[in-house]
Amino acid sequence: MIYLLDTHVWLWATFEPNKLSPAVLQILQNNPCRVSVASIWELQIKVALGKLDLPQPLDSLVATTKREIEILSVHAEHALALRELAFDREHRDPFDRMLVAQAIHEKCELVTADKKLERYPVTILWAQARLPS
Repeated sequence: MIYLLDTHVWLWATFEPNKLSPAVLQILQNNPCRVSVASIWELQIKVALGKLDLPQPLDSLVATTKREIEILSVHAEHALALRELAFDREHRDPFDRMLVAQAIHEKCELVTADKKLERYPVTILWAQARLPS
């Protein structure tokens, strides 16, 4: 199985691995993982807007990540796969929707802690032990 990391999971795995369950850490260390260019794009926007302060420059983070994790480009097929996802007025985050479309198209399991993503037809590996709803 190949795992596609949600943006926050990528940051947790890099800077705060204690936020991930031990089982997920082991899975991520022993299996191929990917980070989407959509996540890099999302982080660049948040940094530029002053909504996120990273412990290191984003270009340095990406360079370090590329040594260990495949960077998944966004292709036309991924954008077109968005048509398969129901438009949800409560969850319109374009980066999340792209990650879901990429995970489905690339047959990856999406690693996330975002419960809003469970409404989509994607296989999810929960990044943390799930709390009762």
